[in-house]
Amino acid sequence: MIQQIYPQVQHDFTYELNKDLQIAAAHYIPTESAGKCKQLHGHTYFVNVTVAGDQLDDAGFLVNFQVLKKLLHDKFDHTTLNDHTDVFNNKDSNYFPTTEVVARVMWETIEHHLQKLPSKPTCLQVFVRETPTSYCIYRPKKGRTAQ
Repeated sequence: MIQQIYPQVQHDFTYELNKDLQIAAAHYIPTESAGKCKQLHGHTYFVNVTVAGDQLDDAGFLVNFQVLKKLLHDKFDHTTLNDHTDVFNNKDSNYFPTTEVVARVMWETIEHHLQKLPSKPTCLQVFVRETPTSYCIYRPKKGRTAQ
């Protein structure tokens, strides 16, 4: 994992944790306007997840790092993102597996899990680096919850 400083989110929570992940996956963007990206191709995505909260769970965790890995890495690593029709589709551009949508879907996946926890942590941002020179950050608007 590349050692990197990620853009920070200003917040008033007591605890903040960050989890880095590396995910190898293929995708294509199903529209002519995507140019070469319309063809199936792959990336090694570098992902950083920022979770914050005020209370720790019974194990002393805000959230277990292994849970975050299971939610994202175990689902998406070594797959074709377009095949995950539960979160992506080829009909609506809001669900094409672009870097922006991948970051949002990862946030939704994590936040959906976090909402079930008694300590109520929240995912503040998901950073997805698609190439050495291109990345996207998804930060929900205040009050946004996962579907």
